[in-house]
Amino acid sequence: MLSDTLGIHHVTTIAGTAQENVDFYAHTLGMRLVCRTVNFEDILTPHLYYGDEDGTPGTVLTSFPYGETNPGRVGAPQPTAVAFVVPPDSLSYWRDRLEAQSLAVSGPKPRFDERVLECTDPDGTPVELVTGSSSVDPWDGGPVPVDVGIRGLHGVTLTSVNPFATASLLETLGFERVGQEDDRIRYRAGGHRATIVDLHDRDVPFGREGPGTIHHVAVRVDGVDALYAWHDLFRDRGYETSRVKDRHVFHSLYVREPGGILFELATESPGIPTEAADGHGLYLPDHFEDDRSLIESQSPPLEVPGSSR
Repeated sequence: MLSDTLGIHHVTTIAGTAQENVDFYAHTLGMRLVCRTVNFEDILTPHLYYGDEDGTPGTVLTSFPYGETNPGRVGAPQPTAVAFVVPPDSLSYWRDRLEAQSLAVSGPKPRFDERVLECTDPDGTPVELVTGSSSVDPWDGGPVPVDVGIRGLHGVTLTSVNPFATASLLETLGFERVGQEDDRIRYRAGGHRATIVDLHDRDVPFGREGPGTIHHVAVRVDGVDALYAWHDLFRDRGYETSRVKDRHVFHSLYVREPGGILFELATESPGIPTEAADGHGLYLPDHFEDDRSLIESQSPPLEVPGSSR
């Protein structure tokens, strides 16, 4: 029998320039750039990982910077917002900080039993800061004071072309419907961090993949054997699914459900390799080392913020 998923593992966005992405997530939001690597399907596309000190699953947002290319458009079927947990009394700090960076900010506004501040990253990806508690400590070493720092992922909002089908997959994965406000339906996993998925039941224009959009959301599973069991279940139900893939620091499986949302199932791991990030270097799996010179020649130089607050 399949075990329920434990909550969100990571969220992956598509970005434009790498430096603007680092400036927002590492400097403005104060997350640690825990790893610089590459897209394992396209080794000339950078892959940036942000999170807590160790890149703990449930704290991680990753970005594929595509460079100067046509922007995407947020819409259906996509994850249409990513939310981070911040302490309950921190929203005034965050509003001031975001506005000081000339970012448009909306809120705080109530949502369920929380308060939410909304903005977008430099490419237009919707980002939310949500009051709450978390079992994860913020990164103590970045440009944001620890007492107001981000405590990891809170969750995501999904905008589906078939909310009933997407809801069915969420329930299959072990997310429980726990409430509804207007056209927002809340699902919660049974883990201890990054457990929220909100599903919109609304008609919106179709989106277009590109910078400013969220590529996929990954949920946590407890091991490789579970991935193969999920793979067989998805195939039996006629879902579009990938093979189980070795992502070096975890294994994963992709599935696109009938509502159009791309999910990844990723195994729990101690965290993301951080040794290269300390020197702002490039982390590569052993089987890419022969291509390091080529990859580094195509990688954009990055200035990573220090600890000045």
